[in-house]
Amino acid sequence: MPEVIFAGPEGRLEGRYHPSSEPAAPCAIILPPHPKAGGHMDHRIPVAMYEQYKERGFSVLRFNFRGVGRSMGTYDNGSGELQDAAYALDWLQSFNQNAPFSWVSGYQFGAWIGMQLLMRRPEVAGFISMSLPTNTYDFAFLAPCPASGLVTYGTEDQIIPPDDVVGAVSRIRTQKGTSVTATPIEGADHFYTHHLEQALDIVDDYLDEHLDPRYCPPRGPRLLEG
Repeated sequence: MPEVIFAGPEGRLEGRYHPSSEPAAPCAIILPPHPKAGGHMDHRIPVAMYEQYKERGFSVLRFNFRGVGRSMGTYDNGSGELQDAAYALDWLQSFNQNAPFSWVSGYQFGAWIGMQLLMRRPEVAGFISMSLPTNTYDFAFLAPCPASGLVTYGTEDQIIPPDDVVGAVSRIRTQKGTSVTATPIEGADHFYTHHLEQALDIVDDYLDEHLDPRYCPPRGPRLLEG
């Protein structure tokens, strides 16, 4: 898993990159949780997401937002972090110019940033958002949401009320032919403390259903780091 440093809007950004062996493989970018709450690219959930795409033959990148690890800059209340994500996707695509499409996955704060990114990047064909912070941020910018995606949430989440997630997703307008699916993870808390495998099974099932089999082989056994 190569360590990479690439240019961001406020200086270098630190990441981990897995290039696919296929020249026309799709791309995926993984966005970590809130920097001010200790969020970083090596958090267990971003790492698990990274491994999911890696196993399916994607070229995949996860990285630290500005001010985290070796990434330069300071926290910018989401605006700068969205710029970081756009630079990261640009960097990833510069090495994968034959990629037929890209996906975005994020956890918590990273899920919010990811859904803003897909509104700006038409090549993003799908998204996975875990523990979407619907009680903290306004999602009215999804007007309409241009890509289908999955939102997972824990039924025992004490930070983001499950009813808030359901209500917010129900209000998201989508373009014709797209849909946003909200799926509860029974018994899970905000961090999927004892339910990460269950959540990843839900994500894998969703990817099996929505990824184009011409580009993505069937999933293999899952490997989790950390």
